[in-house]
Amino acid sequence: MKASPTLASNLQLVLTDLIELHLQGKQAHWNLVGTNFRDLHLQLDEIVTAARLFADDVAERMRALHALPDGRSSTVTADTRLDGFPEGLISTKDTVKLITARLERTVKTMRDVHDEVDDEDPTSADLLHAVIERLEQLAWMVNAETMAPTAAVTEPAAK
Repeated sequence: MKASPTLASNLQLVLTDLIELHLQGKQAHWNLVGTNFRDLHLQLDEIVTAARLFADDVAERMRALHALPDGRSSTVTADTRLDGFPEGLISTKDTVKLITARLERTVKTMRDVHDEVDDEDPTSADLLHAVIERLEQLAWMVNAETMAPTAAVTEPAAK
């Protein structure tokens, strides 16, 4: 099977955000300060590793479909849907918010392209399912670092 331009483009969007998530996770990891530093520092490495491995899986899926992944820094910078990460030292509390938002945004990109991907290639959609499942789990875990026990966890997040 050869990917259509639409399938290749959709997978490229996912790849771009995964690469950016990896880079921003490392930026946060290096510049994190504050309460619960060590645990969050290690948790960020878990997120970085997952993003890097998932980016590789998506890029290799693209190649299997005769599409060309583009992970160049100029492409990632131009095309990512993730907001930029602030420079300098970042508190653990702010890092939790920033990384949770980036995990959720990366998942949103996958959900945005899912139906078109699934229509053309259910195997690629299965890959997206696995990535979504893990990134949502990581978002829950990192967000729990600052969540109050009284939080309304069953209510949809504010937009």
